[in-house]
Amino acid sequence: MDTVLSGIRPTGFLHLGNYFGALQNFTRMQFDNNCFFFIADYHSLTTHPHPADLHENIKNVLIDYLAAGIDPEKSTIYVQSDVPQVCELTTLLSMNVYVGELQRVASFKEKVRRQPDNVNAGLLNYPVLMAADILIHRADKVPVGKDQEQHLELTRDFAQRFNRIYETEYFKLPVAYNFGKQLVKIPGLDGSTKMSKSDNEASCIYLSDDPAVIRKKVMKAVSDSGPTEPNQPKPQAIENLFTLMQAVSAPETLAFFEEQYNKCQIRYGDMKKQLAEDIVQFTAPIYEKIKELRSNDDYIAKVARMGAEKARASADKTIKDVREIIGIKHF
Repeated sequence: MDTVLSGIRPTGFLHLGNYFGALQNFTRMQFDNNCFFFIADYHSLTTHPHPADLHENIKNVLIDYLAAGIDPEKSTIYVQSDVPQVCELTTLLSMNVYVGELQRVASFKEKVRRQPDNVNAGLLNYPVLMAADILIHRADKVPVGKDQEQHLELTRDFAQRFNRIYETEYFKLPVAYNFGKQLVKIPGLDGSTKMSKSDNEASCIYLSDDPAVIRKKVMKAVSDSGPTEPNQPKPQAIENLFTLMQAVSAPETLAFFEEQYNKCQIRYGDMKKQLAEDIVQFTAPIYEKIKELRSNDDYIAKVARMGAEKARASADKTIKDVREIIGIKHF
């Protein structure tokens, strides 16, 4: 059985893009793998969140994980900061990581460009912390998006370097987990190609949005005045509406609006109303579960404690092994 690890930063709520991109597959793969799902609160500190917001966001992501179908009895769900061994492994790995290679990381260079007043050491060391998250459980597979491929490659480099320096084969070289098929990529309501709260929160449909909010957001989705000739190629914003409909609507519904578009008879208002109702229906079971979980703090705390205990047991073994390999021993 393979060990699979996945994490997400607690920056708010999970959205439809998260669900179709990963969560839908996580709920399936947890039956065939030893899965660790963590909430990366250390990683989020690079943006200096307010303490009250951080705790609430951690809780929201944990609830969304559970509501989407991740089973704490089958998988290990934990908060990153509940496993202090990851910090020790980050320190130990960083002794064999070079500043130059961290400065060349594409996401670091992009962050420097976008936030020149907040280029902190945590941001530079981000890939090492990410590597420690993966290697602490000696993961075989890591579900990653295109923007995280370089980080996974660095993890492999760090693991390989550790093995070479200490003449061991201790760390596995984790590979990307693509679930055996092309992933669905959910676009934003603002006409962008990816639903992302970091770019535009208004473009996202959150799993925790109530029906009225979903309808309001969808009706405001970017569209245009419509095609002017039959079978005209769709602009990006219109393609987005059809992609969303393909994900949540019945095939015959999608076919109807495709036909209307190709005949230059489409009414985007009607399409958005239908899309909104289909999203409401699709997310209803998750939304109801989220409401139920929000009023059950005792259960949420129990899940977090249970996950932390299992994650620490796994991490503790790794740290003991790494210390011995390096030569750090108790007198």
